[in-house]
Amino acid sequence: MTKISVIIPHLNQPDGLETCLCSLEAQSLQRDLFEVIVVDNGSLALPTEVVARHPGTRLLQEGRPGPGPARNTGVAAAAGDILAFIDADCRAHPGWLDNALNALQSSLPRTVLGGDVRIWHPGDSSLTAVEAYESVFAYRFKLYIERHGYSGTGNLVMFRRDFDAAGPFAGIEVAEDMEWGQRARDAGLRFRYVPEMIVFHPARGSLDELYAKWDRQILHYRHMADGKAAWRLRWIARALLLLASPAAGAITVLTSDRIKGFVTRWRAFAVLCAVRTHRAAVMLTLLRGDRSISWNR
Repeated sequence: MTKISVIIPHLNQPDGLETCLCSLEAQSLQRDLFEVIVVDNGSLALPTEVVARHPGTRLLQEGRPGPGPARNTGVAAAAGDILAFIDADCRAHPGWLDNALNALQSSLPRTVLGGDVRIWHPGDSSLTAVEAYESVFAYRFKLYIERHGYSGTGNLVMFRRDFDAAGPFAGIEVAEDMEWGQRARDAGLRFRYVPEMIVFHPARGSLDELYAKWDRQILHYRHMADGKAAWRLRWIARALLLLASPAAGAITVLTSDRIKGFVTRWRAFAVLCAVRTHRAAVMLTLLRGDRSISWNR
């Protein structure tokens, strides 16, 4: 009987999806213990050929924009009593599902698992500045779980009954991982970080791509701030703190065990300064109005 349903939202990433599905075929967990469901979210061309190369993988479609609705469609079609979420541009460590299953079975009831997301990099070349920065600062799931009480959705595992207790993911108007995490806590669920549950994510290819990621995230925060008391004052204070934050970030860069060498650390710090300045500027600009959100830009 299927134990785990792996759900993958997809939008215009056929090469990444191919890599992701290959990594799932290489899992140490017995193949008949999990199913794979890909939910396309409006791609220019359906990844039909990619999915066809991986027997046992189902392809569904969701017309409402956003990875949240796509994941919800996958959940509705899932046969497993455990749900595992991964993104189409990620690759899973061979022990991902095995470690997730063991951790879930040894956890207290009503526990949601989040794992370690690392930047994928071939070992035969030096890190670019963006790769160095993202190796330190991107996908800090341990921090998200232990300090902020939620897990990112690119490496998330839970019993289906616990997903149902919190309800479906929201759309692109909010940061769906944070919003779902809040509802999960309100429903009495707890989050646990599992470092052995490893997923790899490619770094963004340029500073502009990094800016675009943060632009989308800041718009989510802006939508979530609407209607809250004195949100403008808190928004301005947060933007100003961002401008000053690279000083503290330098310590994180210097002490991180995810990068090595002075040049690599300097590159990471330079991108940190650029990103934090960009984020602060965008936040202050959004005081004058709002913009629509598009996912996976």
